Formats: sequence, C-alpha cells, structure tokens
Amino acid sequence: MTGAVADRSQNLHHDLQGVATTLRKRIIEFSARTKTPHLASCLSCADILVAYYFAILRIDPDNPSDDGRDRFILSKGHAAPALFQTLAMAGFYPESMLNEVDHHTGGGVFGEHPPAPGHLPGIEAATGSLGHGLPIGVGMALAGRLKHRDYRVDVLVGDGECNEGSIWEAAMLAAAQGLANLTVIVDYNKWQATGRSRDVMALDPLADKWRAFQWDTHEVDGHDFAEMVDILTRPVTGRPRAVIAHTVKGKGVSFMEDDNNWHYRTPNPDELGAAMQELDVGQ
Repeated sequence: MTGAVADRSQNLHHDLQGVATTLRKRIIEFSARTKTPHLASCLSCADILVAYYFAILRIDPDNPSDDGRDRFILSKGHAAPALFQTLAMAGFYPESMLNEVDHHTGGGVFGEHPPAPGHLPGIEAATGSLGHGLPIGVGMALAGRLKHRDYRVDVLVGDGECNEGSIWEAAMLAAAQGLANLTVIVDYNKWQATGRSRDVMALDPLADKWRAFQWDTHEVDGHDFAEMVDILTRPVTGRPRAVIAHTVKGKGVSFMEDDNNWHYRTPNPDELGAAMQELDVGQ
C-alpha cells in the first residue's frame, strides 16, 4: 500500500468511526428508553451499516424509491434499531421521529424488526423471520438483470441465520444464475440467541462453505472501515460475492462486548451512563 493510499484509508476509517460512535450512542439510548432488546446484535453490525450508508451505496434519501437505487436488506431483522438510526442519520427521515418513541406508547413502525416497505423510506423488506432476506435479495438481483439496471443488492445476514436452509438454497440459485450484482455480508459475531454459533451448528469453516457454493468469498474485519469498503467496492467477478465480516457482539462498550446476555437485556440508567461515558472517551 502506497503512502497516499494508506493516508486515504486512515482518513476514511477516522471519518466513519465518528459516525459509528454517534450511531452506537443513539442505539444504546434508544434501547434504554424504549426497552428494545437485541442491543448487542445491533452494536456488532453498526460499523457495517455505516460503511454501506456513508461510503458504498448509491442512494438518494430525497428519492428513496428511485428504480436505479442500490438495494440493502437487513436480513437479521432483530438489528432493526441499528438500521432505523442509520437511516435517520443518512437523512431518510428526521431523527426527531425516533426521539419521540418511548416504551409507554410503543415504537409503531420503529419496532423490534423492520416494517413492510412503504411504512418507512429506505426499508427494502420486512425481515425478522430469519433466512428470508437473502432469497428476497436474489429476486431483486434477478429483476435488476432482467431490466438491464446496474444497481447492486446487498444483504446483511447473521451467522446464526446461516443455520437456515433457505440461506443455502438462495446461495445455490444465486451461483447458478451468476448474480454478480448480489453481495451477502455475514455479521460473524460468533454468537446466536442461545449460545456460541459453533456449538449450536457446525458453521466453521464458514468462508469455505460459501466458496464451495461458488461465491467469490472474502474475510474482513467487520470493524475496519477501509478494509470493508475496499472489498465491497471491488469490481465484480461474474459471481455473487460473500463477505465474512468478523465482528464482536456488543462492540464499542467493554462490559457488553462478547457478552450474550446483551442479546436480550436493555441498559438501566447506570449502565446507560457508563456506556455513554466510555463512548465519549473513545472519540
């Protein structure tokens, strides 16, 4: 890597890190205020969302239904609070809409999972029943090819979600059709709801499985913006792309990191204050 390229990569990481810190604060505050769970799952994929929405996707928040837009599907729908905050920060709707939600009135469209398209700009699919997002993405990618459009389709799945047979059926179809406009990125935080992913199902070696399904497969640090942007913006190879993003569940707050209790817990006032203080120090 030349000096100039290295400098640009460092600047990119620094700029996006500030966005990600703000995103984490908003996610944690929202969880504490609304008693919305799956906090650690949101924090593990926060950097992935920032990389996509602030450095990769061709999207126009003022024209979210543009037929030429890139499509992003959050297949691990239980991380919806992270997506809601990301879309607000990216300008799809006012952040004040999220600030008005509390646990007494309920979240409305800002629930535990993404609502159906049409309820919130920027949402491409209602997800939450795991294993559905990638099949939807395959359909969108096929539609793009049939219509001779050059948009990309990216699907964020969880490692636990890779337990689902529908993921692998979709993976086979995408490879058979040569859907080079389709990318799956796996938030590989090594946990799922009830335990370590490797103990629940034999996922390892996960990258080799995607390669065996004839996907152009890469492994990245899911908290390194420059590395993610580099891989995700490389020229297509004639095959669908799989990116295994190694992440830490609860990333950003030391007492939440790699602690699966935060899959369901929400912060009490003391924990909220401690998390905010730690994130402030890290800026």
